[in-house]
Amino acid sequence: MSEGETDQAPGTHVDWPVRPWMLAALLALAGLAVHFVTDPAGADLVPWRAALAAALVFGPLAFAFTLDRARWKEPLVFAGVVALVMAGIAWRASSAGERHADQAFWVAAGLVAITLALPLFQAGFHRLRWRTAYDRTHFHVWTDAISGAGALVFTGVSWLLLLLLAALFSAIDIDLVENLIDEGWFGWSFSGAAFGAALGVLRNQLKIIGTLQSVVMLVFSIIAVPLAVALAIFLLAVLASGIAVLWNATESPTPLLLSVAVAGFVLVNAVVRNADHEVSGNRALRWAALVLALAIFPLALLAAISTGTRIAEYGLSPERLWGIVAVAVAVAYGLAYFIAPIRGRMAGWMERVRSANMHLAVATCVLAFILALPLFDFGAISARNQLARLESGEVTVEKFDFEALRWDFGDAGRNALTRLAEGNDPEIADLANEALEAEIRTYSNAERSDERDSRLANLRLQFEDEALQELVIQHVRASAWRCNAPCVALDLGMGENGKRMVALVEGGRVAQEDFDISGPADEDADERAVDVATLNEVPEPDQSEGSTVEIREWTGRRIYIDGHPAGQPFE
Repeated sequence: MSEGETDQAPGTHVDWPVRPWMLAALLALAGLAVHFVTDPAGADLVPWRAALAAALVFGPLAFAFTLDRARWKEPLVFAGVVALVMAGIAWRASSAGERHADQAFWVAAGLVAITLALPLFQAGFHRLRWRTAYDRTHFHVWTDAISGAGALVFTGVSWLLLLLLAALFSAIDIDLVENLIDEGWFGWSFSGAAFGAALGVLRNQLKIIGTLQSVVMLVFSIIAVPLAVALAIFLLAVLASGIAVLWNATESPTPLLLSVAVAGFVLVNAVVRNADHEVSGNRALRWAALVLALAIFPLALLAAISTGTRIAEYGLSPERLWGIVAVAVAVAYGLAYFIAPIRGRMAGWMERVRSANMHLAVATCVLAFILALPLFDFGAISARNQLARLESGEVTVEKFDFEALRWDFGDAGRNALTRLAEGNDPEIADLANEALEAEIRTYSNAERSDERDSRLANLRLQFEDEALQELVIQHVRASAWRCNAPCVALDLGMGENGKRMVALVEGGRVAQEDFDISGPADEDADERAVDVATLNEVPEPDQSEGSTVEIREWTGRRIYIDGHPAGQPFE
């Protein structure tokens, strides 16, 4: 770390012997408070408890990362803001119940916002605004990551040592340590104290961590070379073969593309460093950084095309709307990195990347904070889109996912189903009512409509009863484990319970289902379904030395495949 960096953040570099003890006590008390808030005699985590717990976790953590000897008032205010933000998000998420379906994304957005806000605050952005030094912000990003990770590792090691000590003392019938571990309050307090002590020690050694940062960035910059070569080959192959080759290789290319783009972003910054005088003079590293900077944008564009294709085929959902946000952020970074070398014909492109990092970090922080607020209902937006697709004929009734409206869109989706159930189209109304009345979500909701259609195409019905055929088709449609290979349905006749018995034969194995031909599809059919392995195993009676073993005549019915018996006889 250069002397300039040390001058820019003097307070955070001062060795403060009391810091480890203060942070250990602070986080131990916070952990103890979290325990009593969240688990008073097994109380439910009601909204106010969830909000208070979030405030007690994130507020003290923010204070621990920002506190130093020279100042404590500003860190205390920042920690209070963080506590309020996360408490509000926790309250909203825990009180949402089934009214919304994307609570986890609200929490994730809040975490992204405070994670980006932390180094900006440490660098003084709240006072300096756009005059904030980039190298100071970049320094805090890395030192926060390293000290936080180191504190987590120390906490894990401390627990391992504690468990060893408990086992050691238990060997001589001293159960004090083991009994302490079993207490919920002790676990929270011990974890907080261990994390705080380690964090305090590491924050006292930021000069050393700054040196370690340089080593880590050097290692990352070396990795940039093979990744740059691989990405160049990948993009050329996509250009030569067409985008379709990517869609054929994986069903979910967007997460993969975004992950590679994030890796490229990290490695570019490992080479770019804090300033031009810190950049390695190695030409291979510089060219690798340039290739990666140019490659992030096409990767983000491919992710955007993938997401757009998915939405065009299946419509909007809350998850896809959050995916659009992630892709939009990736495209913004990619575009900024792509333009940086072009402007000024390569001169000073690394400095433009640093400037883009600062502006985009602030913009992303604000965007994440806004999305965590109750300003947008992605479930309602998605439900309107799905209804519009159905009403316009963009998607057929057979391929429309009524179950998704029931489970994935919150109250907005269920309200949309209610409107469909009250509509004039009897087929749509029946399917909407069926989805509304479902008590649990079947596995079929996890599969795409084309996968479900493929399973139904594998089904061969070897009987003429149309009512029974419809019941069997409904059962296979709702059972994602059925007919993933060619399968045959056989009518076994009326059972003793007054219901029609049907054998489903797949891959040489037989499963039997009962259907009420006089009424709607039997809702309990799945619960009474006999396990396939049980139906196919041959009984093995106990045999002793004096057992009678003989041959007897037998007549009955069983299933044969190409002349060979399959499963057990059913008569």
